Amino acid sequence: MAMRKLSKPKPIPLLQRSRPSLLPSSTPIPNPTLPTPPPETSPEPFPIQTLSRSSSHNCLLTFLKTHFKPPFTPQNLLRFLKSRLHYHPNFTHYDFHIFNWASTIDSYCHDHSTFEWMARALASTDRFAELGSLLRFMVANPCPCSDGIFSCSRIEPIFHFAINAYCRAGKVNDAILAFDSMKKLIDGKPSVVICNILVNGFVKNGEHDKALEFYNRMVKDRVKPDVFTFNILLSSYCRNSQFGSALELFKEMRKNGSSPNVVSFNTLIKGFFRDRKFREGIQMAYEMIELGSEFSNVTCEILVDGFCREDRVTEACELLINFSRKGVLPIGYDYFGVMNVLRRKGCSERALEVINELWRRGNCPSLIACTTLIEGLRKSLRTDEALRLMEKMLKEGIVPDNLTFNCLLQDLCNVGRTVEADKLRLLASSKGLDPDCTTYNVLVFGYTREGKRKEGEKLVDEMLDREYIPDIACYNRLMDRLANARPSLRH
Repeated sequence: MAMRKLSKPKPIPLLQRSRPSLLPSSTPIPNPTLPTPPPETSPEPFPIQTLSRSSSHNCLLTFLKTHFKPPFTPQNLLRFLKSRLHYHPNFTHYDFHIFNWASTIDSYCHDHSTFEWMARALASTDRFAELGSLLRFMVANPCPCSDGIFSCSRIEPIFHFAINAYCRAGKVNDAILAFDSMKKLIDGKPSVVICNILVNGFVKNGEHDKALEFYNRMVKDRVKPDVFTFNILLSSYCRNSQFGSALELFKEMRKNGSSPNVVSFNTLIKGFFRDRKFREGIQMAYEMIELGSEFSNVTCEILVDGFCREDRVTEACELLINFSRKGVLPIGYDYFGVMNVLRRKGCSERALEVINELWRRGNCPSLIACTTLIEGLRKSLRTDEALRLMEKMLKEGIVPDNLTFNCLLQDLCNVGRTVEADKLRLLASSKGLDPDCTTYNVLVFGYTREGKRKEGEKLVDEMLDREYIPDIACYNRLMDRLANARPSLRH
């Protein structure tokens, strides 16, 4: 196919300031000139003059001639941008330049596939000036499939991605202008998803009043808000300590037909607790239960952590027990935080009562919660309670770490209860715990102090089989101690 020869640069529609009322061009992009390359080197209209006079422009020209050949169609351009240019370390940043140049070819016309790919590339790399130029070009040059009665179905997704990028970067005003431009191109109302992005963008940017203005605009434009819209505004109200307005919006949400979800309740509860309105937060939690909304782990964490931060751990315990009795405490909820606070306060007995009550009703504690409580009981010299808790853990398949296990064995051996400690070892081994060298040493020295030579020698033989004894000298030393052992008077 013979290519026409360009005698002078052709203005690029993409860079013309058409319809300035739709999108701003605060940062103008240099308008590249596209003169005709020398006929003897390249008869194709490739963009070489816009590059600096170095080896880079020759390399790019060679790259284009090699991988992007006529016919120039949107499919071929998209294939070139995706599979060739995008992965080239030296030329990938020329994607918008190549896209721009393609629009100057008379026989070529961009469609929604090239628009969408370019919009995503520019938005993902925060090239917002170029993105604004692209959107203005789309407004001035609609997609070819928009020639009929209906507009192109891909217009809204393209603007969706661009608006989301603007809001993510805090450029909410640019996002609003893009939204206004999109409304003129699409059929019917914009989707509530895009509206939610803008509402959330205002909230994240600290512009609560503008978020409300846009919400009112949504309602006026007959875009029905969904639960996500209300959750965003509820969060904004709570952050601004406007709890009365938040509750009014919550009522409006239910009148609108949008059922509050767990996020709605969590947002209000967290807002109340942040403002030290504990009674209102608890009432909201019980209303959540009455409405049959699913209680989540996050809900419990907000309530319990809120009380614990205010040194009101007793109320947190009562709340957990009450939720457990009502059968709404989430399965798998980790109440380690309460156990840790009680341990620090030296209230291990109360912690044991709470964990037994919750466990009895099917709310099994986590390993770390049990380990924390065992440490608290050990420090309080409540060895019997710690032993019973460890046995219960093992029977339920909760296998402790070796450090916690060995410390409890040491406590038992210190008070002459090595036989019980050894039985605990056997139980733990049957549940998957692998006793280490420390475990055997603790038990052997316990039997040595109690003068139980036979039991100690049996353990030494097991240590030898497991290769826990490094040499014959260590073996003889252990056996000699057992042979000379006498029951301690203390025991």
